[in-house]
Amino acid sequence: MTKPVLILYSKPGCHLCEGLQEKLAQIQGIDFELELRDITQREDWFQAYQYEIPVLMLRGETGEKPIPRPSPRASVAQLTQLLQKYWVLDPSH
Repeated sequence: MTKPVLILYSKPGCHLCEGLQEKLAQIQGIDFELELRDITQREDWFQAYQYEIPVLMLRGETGEKPIPRPSPRASVAQLTQLLQKYWVLDPSH
């Protein structure tokens, strides 16, 4: 079983993105790789997510699946619970 990849679409100066990234870095008990994608680097990402960031996706064998954006007030524990729910729901990782 490969390590799940969590993709965070972001852009420079996005404080919500930075806060979410900091919380993701504090998560323990879930082994995942975090891939950061700067939407200003690709036009298709920018068009898709310019009004939506931060956007989380879980990459599995069947492609990328969106994870609902957590509240900026969500604790690290709440974020961990959200991710655990999606690890269980997506058996492809």
